[in-house]
Amino acid sequence: MENKTSITVETTVNAPVEKVWEFWNNPDHITKWAFASPDWHTPYSENDLKVGGKFKSTMAAKDGSMSFDFGGTYTTVDQHKKIEYTMEDGRTVSIVFDALSEQTRVTETFDAESTNPIEMQRGGWQAILDNFKSYTEQS
Repeated sequence: MENKTSITVETTVNAPVEKVWEFWNNPDHITKWAFASPDWHTPYSENDLKVGGKFKSTMAAKDGSMSFDFGGTYTTVDQHKKIEYTMEDGRTVSIVFDALSEQTRVTETFDAESTNPIEMQRGGWQAILDNFKSYTEQS
């Protein structure tokens, strides 16, 4: 892939790392936060959280007009600290969980794709991360 631009998004969640890790990785929770805007949802998620394990979430417009599967294969799983995976198109993603006593900083770095502008990609991933923060803090 010729485009090797990396994009980083982050948030600090007001919850301990154990809860953040559980909400990030449990499909019962993933379906409640993994979307970028209120008119989308994630009706299906599966997650085999181990090196070589695969995950898949179906993201769909609530009006049924479009949907896509987002998935990949884990290359690193370091409990409560770091997850890395390769998406089906070969791009890589790294998520670092920094425990800060009763808070957790989640930093996600991903290879940009070449179709959409960088700021649009950053905005979409940040919106999903913001949804994750809200859902985790309110649950």
